[in-house]
Amino acid sequence: MEYVSTRGGARAVDFEGALFSGYAPDGGLFMPQHIPSLDRDTLRRWSSLSYPELVKELCSLFIPAELVPRNALSEMIDRAFSRFRHKDIVHLSRLKDGLNVLELWHGVTYAFKDLSLSCTGQFLQYFLEKKRKHVNILVGTSGDTGSSAIESVRGQKNVDIFVLLPKGFCTQIQELQMTTVIEDNVHVFAAHGNSDEIDEPIKKLFADVDFAGKCNLMSLNSINWSRIMVQIPHFFYAYFQCSPSLDTTPLPVVEIVVPTGGGGNITAGCIAQKMGLPIRLVTVVNSNDIVHRTVQHGDFSLAESVKATLASAMDIQEPYNVERILWLLSGSDSRLIKMLMEQFNVSKRLKLPEDLHRKLSETLGSCSASDEDIVGAMRRCWEENQYLLCPHSAVAAHYHYSQPRRACLHPKFSCFSFLSSIPRCCLAPASAAKFQDAVLRANLVPQIPPEITALTAMETRFTPLERGQDWAQVLQGRIEAVAQQW
Repeated sequence: MEYVSTRGGARAVDFEGALFSGYAPDGGLFMPQHIPSLDRDTLRRWSSLSYPELVKELCSLFIPAELVPRNALSEMIDRAFSRFRHKDIVHLSRLKDGLNVLELWHGVTYAFKDLSLSCTGQFLQYFLEKKRKHVNILVGTSGDTGSSAIESVRGQKNVDIFVLLPKGFCTQIQELQMTTVIEDNVHVFAAHGNSDEIDEPIKKLFADVDFAGKCNLMSLNSINWSRIMVQIPHFFYAYFQCSPSLDTTPLPVVEIVVPTGGGGNITAGCIAQKMGLPIRLVTVVNSNDIVHRTVQHGDFSLAESVKATLASAMDIQEPYNVERILWLLSGSDSRLIKMLMEQFNVSKRLKLPEDLHRKLSETLGSCSASDEDIVGAMRRCWEENQYLLCPHSAVAAHYHYSQPRRACLHPKFSCFSFLSSIPRCCLAPASAAKFQDAVLRANLVPQIPPEITALTAMETRFTPLERGQDWAQVLQGRIEAVAQQW
């Protein structure tokens, strides 16, 4: 299994090479050169597996045994999930009105990113220990990635992690989950800018090939292939939990609704679909609706500004993983993707070619939700089920509640619906405990675990980055200082 850049200008690498990379040297993103295809018998056999066993099976398709022996891979995944609070790791709640909520948030930081990052942290350690190597991880976060990435490597002697968060754009709990980690290898920076603005210095540093190479710089954002890979099992598990039977021909279809920010999770869903999983995918966003506009109209263009919403981790205007989806749908046409993304990088506006837009709209449904929609879904779910949704999960629930009985464009909700007679599963990326303000906005009562309450009394440590400072220069200086110690 080799990995190639979506833009075609970088040499192919193995899994280890993709793991330790950020962007590919040509600015693209690494993807498997070949997507494995699964037959009906494999799906039937896998349908009875636990979530951890599914992760092992799927990862083994993308990580050759000669690179990581199967028993070592199994042990790493078991260690990765050892700190999860739920015995099943991932849990499906079956609620009224056909609302199925797949809880992906039972890890240490109460967010779905714990699933992929805990495994990725184990993969890193495996290769670093074998080669006695040190790396510097650079991560930008819109809320949850930073804390999950920190937890995956905190205290490790051969890793330093540098996290850049948008001050004031995360919830207090999200910030505290990062700034209260007092470890020698953890370096948190709070920048006075939004999620897209903090991506700029990160892109700049990764684009400096000499600097990135000299400092062994890598990313744990979802530009990292390992993150995408470990999210593919979400879709298989959701399918097996919600499918009425695997004894029919053809296999039944399940619709999976995916709250979308940077697009890593929906990319994993597209890969699962290409592997042969019979799912229909719906990408759901908040008022920052570039993905929705791209699906509906082929308009991959920035709005005037990022809107602050209750679903703050999705307040993103440049969902970089859309590049991976377009590469998949174009038939791996790296020349086309390079041309399109270079055009977008210059003008921040892109009209998809008609054929590519058609394939995208056939692959994905989409929906956007306002804050009022989010609050309404949270309130309805509580009233009907006494079940608290986080605002990101509520975007998916809004789509579910808004569906008519047949496929159509619903004018009130600006949603495209596939046929609603099939089972539907809404992915829940975070616990409502992390979003007290949104819960209160819905006139509901927050349910806060004691470990989250304790954060407010803990010591914090971070470096502020003010507007007008050269953020890239500050980050580069700190990273170089750490790298020189090795």
